[in-house]
Amino acid sequence: MPTYKLTIEYEGTRYSGWQAQGNTPKTVQGHLQRAAEQVLGDADIGGAGRTDSGVHAAAQVAHLRAHKGVDPLLLSRKINDLLPHDISIVAASRASDRFHARHDAISRVYLYQIATRRTAFAKPFVWWIKDKLDVDAMTRAAKLLEGRHDFSAFSDKRMKEEDSRIVVVTRCDVAAAGDLILFRIEASHFLWKMVRKLVAFLVEIGRGNAKPEDLAARLKKNAANVEPTAPPSGLFLEAVIYRGETFDRPLEPIVPVVRR
Repeated sequence: MPTYKLTIEYEGTRYSGWQAQGNTPKTVQGHLQRAAEQVLGDADIGGAGRTDSGVHAAAQVAHLRAHKGVDPLLLSRKINDLLPHDISIVAASRASDRFHARHDAISRVYLYQIATRRTAFAKPFVWWIKDKLDVDAMTRAAKLLEGRHDFSAFSDKRMKEEDSRIVVVTRCDVAAAGDLILFRIEASHFLWKMVRKLVAFLVEIGRGNAKPEDLAARLKKNAANVEPTAPPSGLFLEAVIYRGETFDRPLEPIVPVVRR
């Protein structure tokens, strides 16, 4: 069965997340599935990451399996013609028939954008924080996340009891970029709402309400769950990494906030 690797960007504001659900028609996967079926007939699409409602993607990866082969460039053009304006296939290629977007991925990269000023144009892509934030303290705290840790405190309470909360974080960085503070994290996988809870805690550190050591103390089994959760608007799935690939992009905004 011909299999394609698709790289997709989307603005998640209007959607109930990536994953298609029977009672939730407005999902990114659902739109792709319907468009692919119009082009190819029977088709199966699976994504590398199940982004939540309102979360964006700069480079979501999906596999598409079909019963007939089509030139990848032509396929992406035909599907894009049927997609809403805020979902777009940016690359398509033939892949091994065994390729699985989620199971074959070795890591994922998320980027969160915090705005330090009110913005009329980029509101759907940032979390505006009015308070002055200590970027150095946030940077020190972020580095404590690297390595293998138990992220129980930064998981959603609705996760199943038997599911592991252990995550290996490859890298974690914070940097100022004009009127934005950027938080990037790469890990083997992510727990439900983990990134947004980490961002909320880092903001409290930036405000001076917590210390970097307080974050380190939460990285253990059965730690009290962190209640604040950053809004989805600032969160992007930036990249999905597969064996043989590297990720070395500079830490920079996906949607800039520019003061003219």
